[in-house]
Amino acid sequence: RRLARAGVATVVVARRRRRLSDLAAELAAAPGEVEVLAADLATSRGVARVEERLTDPDRPIDLLVNNAGFGTSGRVAEIEPARLRDEIGVNVMALTALTRAALPSMIERQRGWILNVSSVASFQPAPRLAVYAASKAYVTSFTEALHEELRGTGVHATVLCPGLTRTEFIQVSRGEEVATAYPGAAWMSAEAVATEGLRDAARGRALSVPGMQYKALVTTAGFIPRGMMRWMSGIAASRLR
Repeated sequence: RRLARAGVATVVVARRRRRLSDLAAELAAAPGEVEVLAADLATSRGVARVEERLTDPDRPIDLLVNNAGFGTSGRVAEIEPARLRDEIGVNVMALTALTRAALPSMIERQRGWILNVSSVASFQPAPRLAVYAASKAYVTSFTEALHEELRGTGVHATVLCPGLTRTEFIQVSRGEEVATAYPGAAWMSAEAVATEGLRDAARGRALSVPGMQYKALVTTAGFIPRGMMRWMSGIAASRLR
């Protein structure tokens, strides 16, 4: 929505074509054209469809936002193996494949931006969201390394690490109890997160952490011993049982 209303031609990707079509209809009056591409990034076929669009030489992409992802609340031993495979597939494998697909043409044009959406959970272990936090740790490390690899190419990689954000993520992750376990001040709107992430990407920053409360959390995490961080994460997880 932010991009289309700013006049940026946008390709929107998700599993459900109807919802994408509804979004395109909503933005019909926006100056930026909206192209719909339905693809399930938990499948190799879906990833291949988006890779094909990213590598189309006649319709170059200047900005790739890897926002698809989901988590699963619960103990690892109690979560269905197939769901964990899909979670890693979307959060890690698809993100890596799509980033790789976009880069060569961007580097050739000496122009481009990659915005990979991670989480503040990537900076510490998260019991009861263990696979999600681990997958986001990958995204953060991968994107920061990529940022350095791309230095001097005209292409920029930014990792966006939001905290609690009001989206459908909580319902999909089976973590409805989170909605009442944390105070309202801990939550940010999707629009605020998107605005800060796009601004930091445009500035070529490696790391974007929206919200002063989360900037402070990430900074503090770097000084806390790992054993204490694990203990604190376990205490926080106990609130959600």
